[in-house]
Amino acid sequence: MATKKGAIQRHEIADYLNVATTSEAKWALMGYGFTTLDEEFGAESESAKYINEASESSSVVSYKSVFPFTTHLIPDEEAVNALYTVGRDHLTGEDAEFEYVRVELWNKKEADKYAARKFTVSAEVSSMSGEKKQELSGNLNAVGDPVDGTFDIKAKKFEVAVQSPV
Repeated sequence: MATKKGAIQRHEIADYLNVATTSEAKWALMGYGFTTLDEEFGAESESAKYINEASESSSVVSYKSVFPFTTHLIPDEEAVNALYTVGRDHLTGEDAEFEYVRVELWNKKEADKYAARKFTVSAEVSSMSGEKKQELSGNLNAVGDPVDGTFDIKAKKFEVAVQSPV
């Protein structure tokens, strides 16, 4: 595949929310309506200073990925409505969880398949506001570790990456 020389633009990342069930996925593009959808890796580290060293040593021990979002409330957008329902109906626990895929459109693997990561996320819808257009904002909080794979943007299907034997 061709190497990209310039900086990655936001439109080269596609985000999809499964608005159905895990057994019968229905991936809705999180595009129209969304004004922000960021990724915070949330690396957490621990430090220790050993008696034979003058300085502390740090290492990353875990991640707490969060995807802050802001979207206009647009009735025809399935991903927006799924998130709105979480806040409107005060859903909690598994009722507020979704599958979420982040696709790297600059990293084509074959035909319509691109590198992607699938997360289980807990939707934390914190507010709806706006003087004119209503905006919904909150966070998609990662539950567990992401799954590496590819996403077919035409068929809207995630495929888990094959792990190499060690």
